Amino acid sequence: MQHTDILFISHGGGPLPLLGDPDHQALVSSLQGYAERLPRPDAIVVISAHWEAWVPSLTAAAQPGLLYDYYGFPAAAYEVAYPCPGQPVLAQQIQQHLLTAGIKTDLDSARGLDHGVFVPLKVMYPDASIPCIQLSLISSLSAQQHLALGAALHDLPVKNLLVIGSGFSFHNMSAFFAAESAETEAMNQAFEDWLTETCASPQLSEIERWQRLAHWEQAPHARFCHPREEHLLPLQVCYGLAGKACDAHQSVRVLGRRAGMFHWSL
Repeated sequence: MQHTDILFISHGGGPLPLLGDPDHQALVSSLQGYAERLPRPDAIVVISAHWEAWVPSLTAAAQPGLLYDYYGFPAAAYEVAYPCPGQPVLAQQIQQHLLTAGIKTDLDSARGLDHGVFVPLKVMYPDASIPCIQLSLISSLSAQQHLALGAALHDLPVKNLLVIGSGFSFHNMSAFFAAESAETEAMNQAFEDWLTETCASPQLSEIERWQRLAHWEQAPHARFCHPREEHLLPLQVCYGLAGKACDAHQSVRVLGRRAGMFHWSL
């Protein structure tokens, strides 16, 4: 019997979850809690905010390297290892699955895993023994396309799969480094409340939920929280795949801002 867990996570700032940063302790605890509670997957597919391609693309290396795609951190941040295996056969199966759904998809045997993948996975599954592949965002940054991409991932041929949307429900870089104020706190909270209602409320129909996520810019203070939407779009992929209200959600404080985590079980 197939089982799929779908998890949207706010992955934090670069490698900071691995460096003992106190502003990431709640995030680390949340990720570790998911790893303890969820069934251990046979394979992991991660949609990271840090890879955009003209068409959806999948890592297809048997032993993917790592991309240290962050700057200005201590030397330890560039010595992180996460030697998880890839799964080229699964990448090919997903490609064919999406092609059958009418979505052109590429395989990339050269690209390594970026920090949106290896940082949270090292927190959750430090033994690096679970095969992992990464799926890119689409460069259009269309919410509707990412919802459709998620919907096309239904019924993948894996008995016990974990799909992670690795982004950040709040991602305004200027605000992270600005002084907190009652106004910005209220703006952050209003968007988080809207997002939680959208993903969790049983009062919404799935048509309404889809439309809200397709037109997320209409949410309170949407463009303050996401001047650019790449860190939100992994959530659209997750919901497109799940097609229902989330089973659980959490709010954590990261770098002085509220950020959400959402879990679906299929």
